[in-house]
Amino acid sequence: MTNNYPFELVESETIAGAVFEVVQYKNLKGSDDLEVAEKVFFANQADIHLKMLRVTLDKSELLIEPGALYFMKGTLQLESGVQGGIAKGLMRKFMTGETLFQSRIKGSGEIYLEPSFGHYMLFNIDKDALILDKRAFHCASAGLEVSAKIQQNVSSALFGGEGFFQTQVKGTGIVVLNSPVPVSELLTYDLAAGEKLSVDGNFAFVRTANVSFHAEKSGKSLFQSVTSGEGLLQTFTGPGMVWIAPTQGVYDKMKMNNSIANLSHAQGSMGTRT
Repeated sequence: MTNNYPFELVESETIAGAVFEVVQYKNLKGSDDLEVAEKVFFANQADIHLKMLRVTLDKSELLIEPGALYFMKGTLQLESGVQGGIAKGLMRKFMTGETLFQSRIKGSGEIYLEPSFGHYMLFNIDKDALILDKRAFHCASAGLEVSAKIQQNVSSALFGGEGFFQTQVKGTGIVVLNSPVPVSELLTYDLAAGEKLSVDGNFAFVRTANVSFHAEKSGKSLFQSVTSGEGLLQTFTGPGMVWIAPTQGVYDKMKMNNSIANLSHAQGSMGTRT
């Protein structure tokens, strides 16, 4: 990477016509506002970095959410529209929380998306489909379609904690997701046919579309589920891959009052109750 840039490369993926790179500032230098400077100091001390997604196009295109563009340089054109038509756009908007309109940047040049202290995960999909957490989608290359995917069964829709619809990305290309935790803290499971992964809480982040999902009793009976304290479990059945974020629930609890005291004496992480 050119030395003029104040950032360093974290991760990259390349396909024909596009290079996707996550870059981060090594250190923020602060502000003339003392309160902001104090926050910057603690962010640097905690090794929290400001990140951006940089995409280099070569006669290709990038699909982004409206408002995600920060700046761009080159022979590039920004267009807005409804991917897949009005019907699919409305379903995606009202069922998954994704925006109705999506923007495309076409041409050749360098694109930077809005900076964030969050975390990004890059997937290179080859004629496959991913089911995502709501609002996880960040951007995608040409050849991928973003749509709403209805849950396969009533139990997953009513008791799975994800609602009736989730976001689906399918096709061939690179998709970038907003990860709820650092990518290094995600766990990946490659499930064999019929193999199950049961999760007590809503921290399953993404799965391949061939993995079935439903809510399941933790015990043999509803009474056992209630008395065990575990309630209903999010259950994923292979074949396919599932990515989960076990630390997500801990970080969510740390945002609450008396969070450290509560974490010192774990009360359970149940997120899907009967």
